[in-house]
Amino acid sequence: MKKLLSLLLLVAVFSSCNEYQKALKSEDVAVKFDMATKLYEAGKYSKAIRIFEQIAPAYRGKPQAEKLFYMFSQSYYKTKQYTLSGYQFESFVSSYPKSEKLQEAAYLGAKSYSMLSPVFSLDQTDTNKALDKLQSFIDTYPNSEYVTEANSVVKVLSEKIEKKVYENAKGYNTISDFKSAIVALDNFVADYPGTPFKEDALYYKFDSAYQLAINSVPAKMQDRLIVAKTAQLNLMKFNAETKYKKVANEMLARIDKDLQKFTK
Repeated sequence: MKKLLSLLLLVAVFSSCNEYQKALKSEDVAVKFDMATKLYEAGKYSKAIRIFEQIAPAYRGKPQAEKLFYMFSQSYYKTKQYTLSGYQFESFVSSYPKSEKLQEAAYLGAKSYSMLSPVFSLDQTDTNKALDKLQSFIDTYPNSEYVTEANSVVKVLSEKIEKKVYENAKGYNTISDFKSAIVALDNFVADYPGTPFKEDALYYKFDSAYQLAINSVPAKMQDRLIVAKTAQLNLMKFNAETKYKKVANEMLARIDKDLQKFTK
């Protein structure tokens, strides 16, 4: 019985493969369309794409074209070919503005670009492009069922951009370029007031001001100690129970001790 079932399965697989190969070589676009649809519905997107690529030009302007190009776009998306899915979904939206799939296609087109966004440490051109596409979708379809998810993706991408800017600013502290660190971290907090990295930025600004002050020549030390003390107060004002509280208080004690030299 097991051998029979295995044989029947083998025959079915061979028949399916043979049918697919015939469709690939067929000159009948209707045969190709039917095969591509079957493959798409079976989740065999890579095979479906091969046929869609063959017949797409022939179906432009035909009644079946809307269905074909929706499946074609989805197949690229399902196989993680996001540059191609982004392009195809945008083309679909432009070609079929009255489609019932319009909002889904518009969202998935924008989301495709977000899937190309690299890790924060790399160039963020694709991330910025994705943010523009997603914001355009949100503005165009503010009541869409996909807006909540779109906003969530925007939040993730925005934080990635913020993390890159923050890490670049913090980098000046790492290499002991404390003057540049203070300016860069100040600019970061000003540009991204609601950032989740604000506490960290305030601490490293304080640390940079502190390091600059305690390593200053006497003529500049007092003014720089006062700047550092103000930076510490800003950190504590933002979060009195900051994770940096212990070390910040230790640094403040050093600042107060050094300032006493200038009151004698």
